[in-house]
Amino acid sequence: MRYFMTVTEAVQLVLQASTMGRGGEIFILDMGEPIKILDLAQNVIRLSSLEPGKDIKIVFTGLRPGEKLFEDLRLEGEGIRSTAHDKIWMLEGERIDFEQVRIWLEDLSTQVETKNVHGLVSKLRRIVPEYWPSEEIDSLREIDRFDRAGIYKSERAALASAAEDVA
Repeated sequence: MRYFMTVTEAVQLVLQASTMGRGGEIFILDMGEPIKILDLAQNVIRLSSLEPGKDIKIVFTGLRPGEKLFEDLRLEGEGIRSTAHDKIWMLEGERIDFEQVRIWLEDLSTQVETKNVHGLVSKLRRIVPEYWPSEEIDSLREIDRFDRAGIYKSERAALASAAEDVA
């Protein structure tokens, strides 16, 4: 299922949201009701005066890496606040200070430098619990999980970074 809106509708909502912003807000736009891609394909075929399945075959190819079946406009448990516009809401997310972001980026950089896929994905999952790696990345992660040399390199890089901070 996907959401569709005209360019004009989208631009109007974005412009309206831009006038509400004070700095750092995240706005969620009402994009109407989601539509099944199958229904969309069948309607386009019928609008072309053809018959789905007979004149034009619909082929299901499956999900590509990173694709999902449903679009989530928000996550359960997130606070959503209404605004003056009935089609625009504001997300009341958790505030994270710059120092925490700097620490996360250093940790992620260390995992990348040591080519530690398992450590990188694990760290990303701790930072963004909703993140799910593709099957391809997950298989690399499983291989990497048992690579002791990579773990030692990662720990060595973290110790070197800590020593630089002390010096």
